[in-house]
Amino acid sequence: MLVEKKKKQRQRAMEYRQRLTNRELLKKSMEIKKKLFELEEFETAENIMFFVSFNNEVRTEFMIKEALKLGKSVIVPITDRKENKLLLSQLKDYDQELEESNYGILEPKEEYVRLIESNELDLVVSPGLAFDRELNRLGYGGGYYDQLLSQAPEVDKVAVAFQIQIIEEVVIDEYDIPMDKVVTEQEVIS
Repeated sequence: MLVEKKKKQRQRAMEYRQRLTNRELLKKSMEIKKKLFELEEFETAENIMFFVSFNNEVRTEFMIKEALKLGKSVIVPITDRKENKLLLSQLKDYDQELEESNYGILEPKEEYVRLIESNELDLVVSPGLAFDRELNRLGYGGGYYDQLLSQAPEVDKVAVAFQIQIIEEVVIDEYDIPMDKVVTEQEVIS
């Protein structure tokens, strides 16, 4: 029952996001970036994990490049499907160090993998399909972020999402880890 409910929520959330044009995606992502970069959690963080966006996710490329310019240490995930977990790698040059993985997501090329531990993170900028005002997150179903966040309970958890991804109630189970804040183009939910 729970699995079925989550599946339906994922489907609906993806459909909502697919409706956004490239222009809307970019404009809304710029607004989200502005709000994210003004957060105290962002300003004080040294090691920031960003997801590398794909499909109709909030665009993170310019966020990552800007964070690097600001002297932040940027960490990006590498999906380890065999172990069913995320590996974390420091990124120094967005344009040079990333390539498309088997899953169509940009990940560090082998020669640029610089692994770090989750407990070294100060801030995780998380993706997700849907969120509610209780800061619950509906992920893609792999459990990768929940597992990572359970290993680093002290880290600040800020999700970035479009306002259309905020729903009445996210279906959750015992393994789901809530966010500390959700930043949309319209508001910061905390």
